[in-house]
Amino acid sequence: MTVGENMLKLFNTLGRKKQEFRPIRKGQVSMYTCGPTVYQYAHIGNLRAYLAEDVLRRVLEYDGYKVHQVMNITDVGHLTSDADTGEDKVEQEAKKEHKTAKAVTKFYADQFVKDLKVLNIKMPVKFGWASKYIKEQIDLIKKLEKKGYTYRTSDGIYFDTAKFKGYGKLGTSGLAGKRVSRVAHSKEKKRETDFALWKFSRRGEKRQQEWKSPWGVGFPGWHIECSAISTKELGQPFDIHTGGEDHIAIHHNDEIAQSEAAYGKPLAHYWFHNAFMVVNRAKMAKSAGNFYTLSDLKKQGIEPMVYRYLAISSHYRQKLNFSKSALEGAQNSLNKLRTVFDSKTNGGRVCQIYKKKFLAALNDDLNMPKAIAVVWDLVKSTKKSLADKQATLLDFDKVLRLGLGEYKPSAIPAEVKKLVAEREKARKLKDWKKADQLRRQINKRGYNVKDTPTGPKSYIIGI
Repeated sequence: MTVGENMLKLFNTLGRKKQEFRPIRKGQVSMYTCGPTVYQYAHIGNLRAYLAEDVLRRVLEYDGYKVHQVMNITDVGHLTSDADTGEDKVEQEAKKEHKTAKAVTKFYADQFVKDLKVLNIKMPVKFGWASKYIKEQIDLIKKLEKKGYTYRTSDGIYFDTAKFKGYGKLGTSGLAGKRVSRVAHSKEKKRETDFALWKFSRRGEKRQQEWKSPWGVGFPGWHIECSAISTKELGQPFDIHTGGEDHIAIHHNDEIAQSEAAYGKPLAHYWFHNAFMVVNRAKMAKSAGNFYTLSDLKKQGIEPMVYRYLAISSHYRQKLNFSKSALEGAQNSLNKLRTVFDSKTNGGRVCQIYKKKFLAALNDDLNMPKAIAVVWDLVKSTKKSLADKQATLLDFDKVLRLGLGEYKPSAIPAEVKKLVAEREKARKLKDWKKADQLRRQINKRGYNVKDTPTGPKSYIIGI
């Protein structure tokens, strides 16, 4: 694929409209991804963001670009309240588990990487740990201080949002023009939107993670790490900044303010945000206690690729409802898709007509529902050979990454065999209504039963 042959359009949160993607450097894309705070396991709602970003990266590469992606790892500074108050989440978890902060962050970061791998999510070129960029964060705060954007309170150094023209330019994630509340600010804090750049360690408190600074012993605020890491690793401006829609109102608006105030130029040209995963219309979140991990799904017999199929088959800007029926539907669809590879063939050609449609869907703001529809049109086609279907699907799998090339046919599930036997019995009794009902149940599980011309003999093939 030649770069520029297909023009990708992305919805840019900055401006709130679809725009043609034009990278800063021809043929190359610099992308920064807001990574996890490593104090607990990532839940599948968290992982939806990384799947959406994985599709974005794979589409860019499918279009011929070379992508340089950096992801931060928050191991310090993320407090329990967005009001810049409360306890550091990592320190809190370390106390709870009776471990060191480093032991906690290493364990959960390792688990996060394992989750990425089992979901076939590409690893970033670099993980930037917040605690390893303390110098860069302090230098950035110094620059802001010198330009007059900061003020001091008894608990830290704050950014004065009133001095940054255009604060909040990303918007509020559809919250009726109101910024997400940060709880009533302290008497020393000038306004609710001001945010901490550096927090002082409390008197009498010995934190596991704290550093000397020109302002006193303490630790960086949550927002400053992303600005420092992205500028250090990608430069400013860079092409695409990604994250969940929950970051729009506060975290990403704060990043923009401190970075642009410091350097006088944009932080990123395109802002890519995915919508929440919801459970019974409520956001899936650790604080709400309504979350599931990949391990939880595994215990229910649901493989990671089923979750990947479910997540990537929806549009990234639409909320995704998590339910048992949705997972069952994804499992059945994946079963059907895999059966195309029950008999491996060679010598197939990529069907260019279908590829053109697939690309058009991908390049229209990653319209995955439409792209998946193209996949099924191909699978159901009676005009394309099995070899050509396989070759085309393997090409599509560069983006889908469902592991179709590695798929090895397994034995037909016992429950499906039982349904086939029941259907055969119904056919012998000429109970055609029941036989049709059983066929539909077999179909729902991703299989089909076909009767031979020589008699009531049945065998199973994939749909």
